[in-house]
Amino acid sequence: MPNRNQHKVQQAPDPFRGVRLWLWLVAALILAMVVVGGATRLTESGLSITEWKPLTGALPPLKDADWREAFEKYQQIPQYRELFPDMDLARFKTIYAWEWSHRLLGRLLGLIFAIPFLWFLARGKIVGELRWRLAGIFALGALQGFVGWWMVSSGLVHRVEVAQERLAIHLLLASATFVAVLWTAAGLQPNYRDSLGCGAPRLRGEASAILALALVQIGLGGLVAGLRAGLIYNEWPLMDGRFIPPLDHLFKLTPWTANFLDNVTMVQFQHRMVAYLLLALAFFHAIHAQQPALGRRAARRAILLALFILLQAGLGITTLVLAVPLWAALAHQAMAMGVLGMATIHRRKMA
Repeated sequence: MPNRNQHKVQQAPDPFRGVRLWLWLVAALILAMVVVGGATRLTESGLSITEWKPLTGALPPLKDADWREAFEKYQQIPQYRELFPDMDLARFKTIYAWEWSHRLLGRLLGLIFAIPFLWFLARGKIVGELRWRLAGIFALGALQGFVGWWMVSSGLVHRVEVAQERLAIHLLLASATFVAVLWTAAGLQPNYRDSLGCGAPRLRGEASAILALALVQIGLGGLVAGLRAGLIYNEWPLMDGRFIPPLDHLFKLTPWTANFLDNVTMVQFQHRMVAYLLLALAFFHAIHAQQPALGRRAARRAILLALFILLQAGLGITTLVLAVPLWAALAHQAMAMGVLGMATIHRRKMA
């Protein structure tokens, strides 16, 4: 009598399944941390904790005296004196909770990366090039902690908010770490590569350009957030009645290079223009990917990526015309990471 199981297809074991699931979890936590960081910025909470204590700072104030001490330290910085001189202790506790949650999530993320990494390493699940790649990702995460404090420190003495260029760097570093984690996780999936045929080089080039532009756009979004540039020109598609603002508005600062970081008109304008370029490239890529010889999986992902970017553009417009309500701004930021994640996976599977 024939064995019932003899006709079953034997699947090859997946040695990296555990590592891959762990990396997906890490990516999800990075996304969550970016969103919480956005809420911290939008609620003006980022300067509520005026010290950096990587270990002892894991616990919030527990006694009334501790809360009063933390509030007194906040009262000594320009943001309190110039923007919120009427703030009471109850409101301070609210903004403190946002910043403390953001820092706690960073600490938890470090542990969730480090402990499984050491465990997988000890069990021989991480070897060769993968070992060094994951060590590099851990180093990026550690660097993020230093960059975060570097950003916060810029707003404690001579400013009422953090420096927008440091905010953009902080966000870009988180985004680069997110890309590195997803790139590694997707590459550990069995048979992850697409069969693209003769059109592969051009298609890969387009996908690489989309990924690079998504990172540029996120950095520009950090500048917009840092300068509160979304609170001006709350109309679309025009800016004060024009599609392209006058040159004397775009280049009103000297030296002229300062406009790209410090001029709110230029910062919002360049964020809009890169969005249009990214959207156009994504739809061009989606159309190009529909050639039968290039493979159905790549074609479907290209369409999905274009739709992600279209949705992100819609959220950006909504956020702008409504003058940056918290819910819309956070949805826009979360979707930015969604676009980045989709662009990363799409490009990785074409490797």
